[in-house]
Amino acid sequence: MTEDITRVEFLVLGSGIAGLRAALGLARHGDVLVVTKDQPTESNTGYAQGGVAVALGSDDEPALHLDDTLKAGAGIVSGPAARVLVEEGPERIRELAAWGARFDREGGRFHFTREGAHSRNRVLHALGDATGWEMVRALLDRAQKTARVSVRSFACSVDLVTAEGTVVGCRFLSEDGRETTVLARATLLATGGAGQVFAETTNPPVATGDGMAMARRAGAALIDMEFVQFHPTALAVEGAPRFLVSEAVRGEGAHLLNAQGQRFTDELASRDQVARAIARENRAGRGPVTLDLRHLDPEHVRIRFPRIAATCARYGLDLTRDPIPVTPAAHYVMGGVATDLHGRSTLPGLYAAGETAGTGVHGANRLASNSLLEGLVFGARAAEAMVGDERPAGKGAAGLASIAPAATKHSAADPAAVVATLRQATWDGLGLERDASGLRTLLDLLSSLETAVAGRSRDRAAAEARNLVAVAQAMASCALFREESRGGHFRLDFPETDDARFHGHTLFAAGGPRLVGVDEVPGRAA
Repeated sequence: MTEDITRVEFLVLGSGIAGLRAALGLARHGDVLVVTKDQPTESNTGYAQGGVAVALGSDDEPALHLDDTLKAGAGIVSGPAARVLVEEGPERIRELAAWGARFDREGGRFHFTREGAHSRNRVLHALGDATGWEMVRALLDRAQKTARVSVRSFACSVDLVTAEGTVVGCRFLSEDGRETTVLARATLLATGGAGQVFAETTNPPVATGDGMAMARRAGAALIDMEFVQFHPTALAVEGAPRFLVSEAVRGEGAHLLNAQGQRFTDELASRDQVARAIARENRAGRGPVTLDLRHLDPEHVRIRFPRIAATCARYGLDLTRDPIPVTPAAHYVMGGVATDLHGRSTLPGLYAAGETAGTGVHGANRLASNSLLEGLVFGARAAEAMVGDERPAGKGAAGLASIAPAATKHSAADPAAVVATLRQATWDGLGLERDASGLRTLLDLLSSLETAVAGRSRDRAAAEARNLVAVAQAMASCALFREESRGGHFRLDFPETDDARFHGHTLFAAGGPRLVGVDEVPGRAA
């Protein structure tokens, strides 16, 4: 097959907050191509309702935000990464507001609310409960007005292109199955998370771990893949998607009730604790669990949470008068492509930012609403490194023969059947509670699924199935390796935290999982 070959200075995969912020930084230094496999507004960022955590309040400061982040991360937050996040975050938010992001205000000042494990009201929101959507809108609007930024939609990334150990671009499939290769001086993975690995998830259909999987196949290291955050409160209505009922709802005073109408947990505890508490109620036959706002001012609820109220109404529920059935669901991957503090992966030419990346900033459990700030801060930093790093000699003009796709057959497996099998198996064996037996059974299944999806992807569905298998294998391998419970990772057979053996990050590379230090920079040094 003859491929279309395109060359560009900088290539950005993903149109969420990290990718767009990076693109705007890169555009001052060269032409930038942003590629997304769906429409540009379809990303995990757009589904982030609660807000963005930032120390801009009169009673707040970065040191307090840092302390809360460290506590939430269950002992293995990278201190240097967290300091970058909280200290550079205020500038990035002011910048975005200057670019037109319509953050909610009260008396002319930013209005902050509180979410679980925060010691201050520091969660800034926009349009009530549409914070992520509004931040993407502002960034996309600016990108579309920036002459050196181009956006290509509905192009599914298949594999990174390498030459002599350096990433020199990426191969894509268009909707009609045509293959295109884009060669670039530097490539940024900002493809978002991997919630679609699980049967229950708040993530949109595009969240199939593409960047993590492609990086793994290219030889880059991943980190902390066992740490998956399960959001406690996804809408649990038959026939409805697992729509996120934001933690900010509990921050405003909503109660969690079991089937007997009893409150059974601290609603503002960390997400992993609340999610497991709900799972215990369901397992004990005291479910379904509901979120109760009936004691709150209904007008305030409608104004504060317009999208959530509208979604509930679509399924016959009044947020102000009806108990809302909720269930835990996979929400966020704390790990990802191992990077240093400037987005550099362990492979030259390859960078990562946002949920795709693993900087150690979230440790074992992300502090609520830190993810949007992470995308802004580390997206900007990745752009600086992509511009400043020297291109390895000779790599920019790699010969086409060295990047030609392998002459492998297309997989004959039905992608939909593979994904359905995988998602239920991972929910059962890699969900809120895990053990060695279930993880080994899952890894055996994933090995057979890997064989089924081997070969070149003929379309988006096949590419995503292949990526989901690769990401699930990394998650399960790291979960089996970490014989302790910490943050979002809970082992029934090792229910205690074991600092003597596992106080650090899990680095997953060709030789399998191994432990690295809490503050060890996992990516490639400049």
